[in-house]
Amino acid sequence: MKENILISTGGSGGHVVPAQTLYEHLKDEFNVFLTSDLRGSKFFENNNKNFKIINVLPLTQNIFLLPWRVAIFFFSILKSFTYLKSKKIKTIISTGGYMSLPICISAKILNLKVILFEPNLVLGRSNLFFLNYCSSILCYSEEIRNFPIKFKRKIKLISPLLRKSVYFEKKDKNNFEKKIKILIIGGSQGADFFQKNLKETILKLSVKVELEVMHQTNDKNKENLKSFYEKNQIKYELFNFKKNLFKNANEINFCITRAGASSLAELVQINLPFVAIPFPYAKDNHQYYNALYYKKLNCCWMIEQNSNISKDLFNLIYSFFENKNDLNEKINAMKKITYENSWNNINQKIIDSINEN
Repeated sequence: MKENILISTGGSGGHVVPAQTLYEHLKDEFNVFLTSDLRGSKFFENNNKNFKIINVLPLTQNIFLLPWRVAIFFFSILKSFTYLKSKKIKTIISTGGYMSLPICISAKILNLKVILFEPNLVLGRSNLFFLNYCSSILCYSEEIRNFPIKFKRKIKLISPLLRKSVYFEKKDKNNFEKKIKILIIGGSQGADFFQKNLKETILKLSVKVELEVMHQTNDKNKENLKSFYEKNQIKYELFNFKKNLFKNANEINFCITRAGASSLAELVQINLPFVAIPFPYAKDNHQYYNALYYKKLNCCWMIEQNSNISKDLFNLIYSFFENKNDLNEKINAMKKITYENSWNNINQKIIDSINEN
C-alpha cells in the first residue's frame, strides 16, 4: 500500500514550480497531496482532487489587524491538523513560505516526518524555524547563508529541480545575427521596474536589429506594454505564466530575468544565455546570492538594479554582435554543469530521503 505524503507550498511561482516538480517525481511511488494558499491555487488544475487550499495571511505590525491575523493563523493550524489526520499523511515536504508554517506546526504536533526544501543560497525564514524538527533538508548547495552549522548534517544535496519538459529543450545553437529574439521573465516580481526600465533598452535594440520580444507581465501592465510594442512596431508576445516556456528554446537568443532559483536553474539547463537582475527587495536578498552563484561559475551576467540599467543592458546585448567570445564562454560553462543533471538521479535521491528512518 502506497504511503500518503503531502507537499506544502507557498503562493509564488518560486515555491509552486518546485512543488509541482516534486509531485511529478513522487506521484508513481506515493499517494501525493498538495496544499497552497489562494495565491498559489491559480497554478494548479481545478480538477486535481488531491489539492487543498489552506489560506494563511502573513502577520502584521498593525496593532488593529494583528488580533484578526493571529486568529486566522490559529484557525489555519486547526484546519491543517484536521486535514493531515483525515488524509492519514505520513510525510510532509515543505517548499517554504509562511504558508507552510501551519502545516509544519500541525505535523510536529502529530509527530509526522518533515522534509524541507531550500532552493536558494540564503536559508528561508520558515525553513530556519523548522530546522530543529525536520529529518532532512533538500538543497542545491552546502554553501547556504544563515545556515546553522549544527544542522549541516541534515542537508541532502540534489541537483536543481527542473520541470521534466526542460530536459528536452536544450539549445543546440545560438546565432546572434541581425535578427534576435529576447525573452524577459520575472515580471510578477518587481514587475513595475521591469516594465518601466526595459523599454529604453528594447527601443534602442529595435533600431539596430530586427527584434522580437517574449515578455512576461501581469494584468496591471499588460495594456501599457501592448501599446508600447505596437506603437514602435516591435514584434512581441505578452504572457503571465507559460507551462512550457522553453518549448522552442532554439528560437530564443537571450534572456533578461530576475534571479529566482528555479528560473536560473532552468536557463542553465537549456544553455540559454541570460543576464540576471536580482530583485533587491527579496527577503534576505536571496536573489542576489542566487545570481552571484552562477556568475562565479561564469554561467551568466549579473546587473544590479539601478538607474543606469537600460544603458548597461543595451551595451551588453549589442556587444554580442561584435564579439561572441564572452557569449560562447558562458554557454560552454553552462554545458559543463548540466551534463550530470538527470531526472532519474534526482528522483532516487528524493525517494531515499522519504524512506530514511
